[in-house]
Parts: sequence; structure tokens; C-alpha cells
Amino acid sequence: MKRRTFGLGAVASLALAGCSSKYKTYDGPEVTSIVVNKGQRRMYLLHQEKVIKNYRFHLGFNPTGHKLYRGDGRTPEGLYYVDRRNPRSDYHLSVGISYPNAEDIERARALGLDPGGDIFIHGEPNAKRASKRDWTAGCIAVKNPDIEEIYAMVRTGTPVSLRA
Repeated sequence: MKRRTFGLGAVASLALAGCSSKYKTYDGPEVTSIVVNKGQRRMYLLHQEKVIKNYRFHLGFNPTGHKLYRGDGRTPEGLYYVDRRNPRSDYHLSVGISYPNAEDIERARALGLDPGGDIFIHGEPNAKRASKRDWTAGCIAVKNPDIEEIYAMVRTGTPVSLRA
């Protein structure tokens, strides 16, 4: 009985240790905004006007210009906010961005197109490695250790400014 209890305890400890590794904690200053500079491939997490952290990233496979419709491979530009968090992402972890807004929907509909959606800041694919620059369908992709930090630091409702 003692041997079984020890074995189950050891398995549970290993399972928890493995799961907890991607979920970081953060006790620093609140992230009050995120600025994504597409041209420089730099994302900044700010507390008021002070940069707390910055990260390099990859964009959609068509990185120039504002996202207009589903499938165009572009990353949106404009002011959005974090609207969800996905711990079961196909890309390690992910933080959702509120694209499309009313203006994006109106613009796409005027063209007779679907504006798309599901724009995230996310990590690397779980199933395979990304092998080239700007490989996403319009998201902002960072390395897995970076999304672990971002996921811990950023809260739902945080403003996100996506700039050319």
C-alpha cells in the first residue's frame, strides 16, 4: 500500500510540475497597454509610459498594411484590446485581440467580404515548428518562453495598439 501511495504521489507531482511550467506568475507593475510595431517587429508591454518588457515577433504571411478580409494574411492595424485568453491554444498559449471592430466589419462588408477574426498574440505551433519569417495567418507570433511571460503579465481588457 505504501509503495502504491508513493508511486501515485510521484506521478501526480511530475504531472503538476510538467503542467505548471508553461503557467508563469507575475507580480510586477500592471501592464496598462501593449504597443505592437509591425515594421520593427517589436512588441512593447507598458506600465503607463514605461516599457516593462519588449519582444520580437513574426506576423502574417502578408505583413504590409491593415487586415481587410479573412485570408488576406495581414495583421490588423489600429486600437484594439485583449478580449480573451486561451490556455489550450494550438500555439502553446494565446491572448486574443478584439479584431474585428465595427469599422473593420463595415469596411469588409463594403467590399462584399468577411473581415475574418481570431487574431491572437501566440506562441509557436504545438504540432510543428514554424520554419520561416511571417508565417501566421495574421496573428502575432512570439517564442514560447515569451508568450508564457506575456500570458502571465497581460489581463483581459488591456489596450493593444497595432502600428505599421
